[in-house]
Amino acid sequence: MENINLNKKFIVGITLVSAMGGLLFGYDWVVIGGAKPFYERFFDITQSPYLQGWAMSSALIGCLFGAMISGYLTERLGRKIPLIGAAALFTIAAIGTGAASQFTMFIIFRLVGGLGIGLASALSPMYIAEISPASMRGRLVSVNQLTIVVGILAAQVINYLIADKVQEGATGDMILQSWNGQTAWRWMFWAGTIPALLFFILAFTIPESPRYLGKTGKWEGALRILERIGGREYAIREKNNIAETLNGTDQKVEWKSLTSKKIRPVLVLGIILAIFQQWCGINVIFNYAEEIFTSAGYSVNDMLFNIVITGTVNLVFTLLAMRMVDSWGRRKLMLLGSAGLAVIYFMLGSSYFFELKGLAILILVMVAIATYAMTLAPITWVILSEIFPNSIRGAAMAIATTALWIACFVLTYTFPILNKLLNASGTFWLYAFICFSGFLFILKKLPETKGKSLEEIEKIKK
Repeated sequence: MENINLNKKFIVGITLVSAMGGLLFGYDWVVIGGAKPFYERFFDITQSPYLQGWAMSSALIGCLFGAMISGYLTERLGRKIPLIGAAALFTIAAIGTGAASQFTMFIIFRLVGGLGIGLASALSPMYIAEISPASMRGRLVSVNQLTIVVGILAAQVINYLIADKVQEGATGDMILQSWNGQTAWRWMFWAGTIPALLFFILAFTIPESPRYLGKTGKWEGALRILERIGGREYAIREKNNIAETLNGTDQKVEWKSLTSKKIRPVLVLGIILAIFQQWCGINVIFNYAEEIFTSAGYSVNDMLFNIVITGTVNLVFTLLAMRMVDSWGRRKLMLLGSAGLAVIYFMLGSSYFFELKGLAILILVMVAIATYAMTLAPITWVILSEIFPNSIRGAAMAIATTALWIACFVLTYTFPILNKLLNASGTFWLYAFICFSGFLFILKKLPETKGKSLEEIEKIKK
């Protein structure tokens, strides 16, 4: 039975600080889209699709490396110090990208920002899960996804407010010499400095994860933090549960322990869920909104307005997910999301096949984003943060997050190719098949984890 004397003010406070990594993740990921028409002319890369693609995707390389090293850092330095490091990377990237006068420096700072994204994407949900009581963990880990969505919407709104409206028929040279071409795109990146610096300062105020402290034998510190979270009785009970799951394990995580017969099934489950969250296809709507909406008959101005609508829908339904994750449970929401997207993508592909235009496409896209925001987007992170054993959680989370970013890169890279080979209809039918396959996998392999402590979940997986 969960202790009724939970210090919710303290728990929510440290959750919000940690989740600022998610906010900066979302902002840094999306801000480049609004700056794209202007920095491309500033760096004179409008005629080079390879350099355009490199500018857009370079952060993904940083994401991969950030996710890969997160396991090493969390196992040796804990959760707090790497979070501070991620905040520092976001700050450096925001300042440096906006100040870049050469394309090479622009790319370097995009890579730095990607490192911050990769670290934060693994660290923030894991840290929140490890400080959260079981009854609140789903909602609290979902706060990280909420801040990602807020960061995305903030980037869309800030880009819109900073940039001057481009006149119809304006030439490339006119845009280059304008406020947008010389300065606006810089302020779009610089605006991220404020939350990045705030995150850096506040990250020093949060405690280390009690589960990491227990793993490293610092039980006095772990008990002190657990007692502050839920009182003495709660602290002793949680300490005993943590100690039981850590019994006989070594602080140093060896590769053979990650591939052992006991660990392998849960690691594979985490990797597949991480890949599925990307290959379900929703991110192509965000990354290629211009192609999707213009092919549906919308003008550029309409397309920009539609993007703001998608961000708003994303936010509203992420808030709904936070209310449902600890009552409905993880498994039901994952099944609802995978089945719902399969149906929506089939209808979306059919709409393109029969050349439907305008409102029909917009409505289906909105429903797809709403479904994803309420299910697969936040719930996947909740599951990944709670299914791995205490003894290897940092390393396993790093592997799953790395798989997620590789899947994101593959999705982003292949969409234009698939769109050309299969047309929009065939591409969305392919995503429908992937979502249906994901539904069958979740139905067979994913247990329900709501309301259980991390240690109880570990015993289930055994």
